[in-house]
Amino acid sequence: MISPSPRVALHPLDLTDQDEFCALVRASAELHGPWMQLPSTAEAFRTWMRRFEGGANLGLLIRVRETGEAAGMVNINSIIRGRYQGASLGYAAFAPSAGRGYMAEGLAAVLEYAFGELRLHRLEANIQPGNEPSLAVVRRLGFRYEGLSPDYLYIDGGWRDHERWAVTAPKPWTPDPSLPEV
Repeated sequence: MISPSPRVALHPLDLTDQDEFCALVRASAELHGPWMQLPSTAEAFRTWMRRFEGGANLGLLIRVRETGEAAGMVNINSIIRGRYQGASLGYAAFAPSAGRGYMAEGLAAVLEYAFGELRLHRLEANIQPGNEPSLAVVRRLGFRYEGLSPDYLYIDGGWRDHERWAVTAPKPWTPDPSLPEV
């Protein structure tokens, strides 16, 4: 368990989560709709999990403390060190728990983890313009709008525009040792 909060806890995603994850993705197909595509079969899940080998990407489940159920998932993608010290976030609620604030609370815990434990300086979230629930979450968490990225990701059979939102670490911040001093 990572970065505790009152109602949710973050757990590293692993292969033992396969059946639960895929069932929740299938149950959330309408919610995820045109916004994203997550693995819904065992084979697709195992293939998708390979992205987390090597440490440049981290997968986390947001679990409800009271019940243990997975309310959503978050990926910290493309972690870059050196002068950048940043990553991008991908996230999705699962339909059975959507609309209860678990994602906002879970993402707040992810920010705390990323800026504290991982010592990242910047996180980006790229969101399709019509995805109002996702946009509302990043606004609530203090992300700032930085612009539109045309044809950013290939989703649902086409290249989709995304709004770029970002947040930087609160001060004081302790840099990762890989940050050059000069």
